Amino acid sequence: MAKTLTLIPEKPKTWLSLLAWGFLIVFAGKFVLVEALPYFGFDEEVYGRFWRMKWPLIGHITGGLLALVLGPFQFWAGFRNRYLKVHRWMGKLYLIGILIGTVSSVALALTTGMAIHLSWAISLIVLAMAWFLTTGMAFRFILLRRINLHKEWMVRSYVVTFAFVLFRWLNSTPYFVEMGNFIERGPTMIWVSWVIPLLITEVVLQWNKK
Repeated sequence: MAKTLTLIPEKPKTWLSLLAWGFLIVFAGKFVLVEALPYFGFDEEVYGRFWRMKWPLIGHITGGLLALVLGPFQFWAGFRNRYLKVHRWMGKLYLIGILIGTVSSVALALTTGMAIHLSWAISLIVLAMAWFLTTGMAFRFILLRRINLHKEWMVRSYVVTFAFVLFRWLNSTPYFVEMGNFIERGPTMIWVSWVIPLLITEVVLQWNKK
């Protein structure tokens, strides 16, 4: 008998979860408006040393923005249950965005990243691998109709997606600025922006399992 896709009823959202999503959306919105969109003006002064690699950078930003914007819709149970076909198409676009973002990230790491320092380039490549693999696992489990596992890996994927927003914020905080020059603090900020959130996410995902 062919397997059928079943949707597991979601628990009602609490005010805490709504507030958390609201905070994340506002936090990400500021990043999009202030940090990301100016690059689409193709002003050489905005790009600085990235000007020669502007197309991989645009690919990285575009892929990241696509995943960042589509992510909340993928977790919205009411939208997903009512518009399942749209949810699937958004899921495909999410995958495409991360694929473009990952390839572009590796290209930047091997060029402009290496020009800064080997440790910076390696930290970028590992982040790109984490982004690709968490999303790949989510895709694998939806193909296997393992819905709960698919949801868990999508959560991990979006946590890694959000690392780019968190990194930009960390880079502007006095604590990290005082750590030293960018070569000294950059790799640390990259690791902090996704490893710690992913660890916390894993604890939360596993906490209530029987």
